Amino acid sequence: MSSLAKGLKLLKIFGRNHTELSLTELVKLSGMDKSAVQRLANTLAVEGFLNRDPVTKRFRPTHAWLGLAYAYYWSDHLVALAMPKLIELSQRLGETVNLAEISGTNIVYVTRLPCQRTNFEAMLVGRSLPALSTSPGQAILSTWAPEDVAEALENWPLRQMTARTTMDREELGRQITRTAERGFSLTEDQMILNEIGISAPIRGPNGIARASVQCSVSAFHWTIERVERELVPYLLDVANSITPPHR
Repeated sequence: MSSLAKGLKLLKIFGRNHTELSLTELVKLSGMDKSAVQRLANTLAVEGFLNRDPVTKRFRPTHAWLGLAYAYYWSDHLVALAMPKLIELSQRLGETVNLAEISGTNIVYVTRLPCQRTNFEAMLVGRSLPALSTSPGQAILSTWAPEDVAEALENWPLRQMTARTTMDREELGRQITRTAERGFSLTEDQMILNEIGISAPIRGPNGIARASVQCSVSAFHWTIERVERELVPYLLDVANSITPPHR
């Protein structure tokens, strides 16, 4: 493994559950030897990607990570195209609206427009979740060729996020088929209990989607029938009005 790959591996350890780490913890979580981790961590600190607390000696990410995110947004032209429409949709619905894109076997939220009831985690861009279990993932997959969907159903990972997360791959296949038939996906209690997720795929010129418009609402305030009647038409209109740039 190259030094660059090792350095990236070290950076990927940081996240929600690992906001600050000691050298010993970095060694344990990375599986690399102490001398290599110490050298890499010190280099990343010198280059401005890690900050080392002078008292606790623990490492944490710096603002340089935000600089990388800033560069990413300039490279993702779909975000710029979709943003005005997403803002208008969020204001119209008064609910959380997101733009999600497929990334490997996961979906990643690249834009998030929260409402007043949104919790902190649901405001953060960059969150990655298993595509098969999410409404954005199912909306995107519903536009793919049958053989590609079959491969995803067989091999893509699942994660039990709540007591009601669907872990039956055949049932997930039926959900994706239903999504393809009606043009939007709808999930309940999959990532968060008492949350309803609705997504509409953003199709490219070939009809294949790599992104979707998503809305999350509370089951305490919305019924499925009301969601389908009052929210779905707007999501479909916005998703159908966005033409992804060629990549």
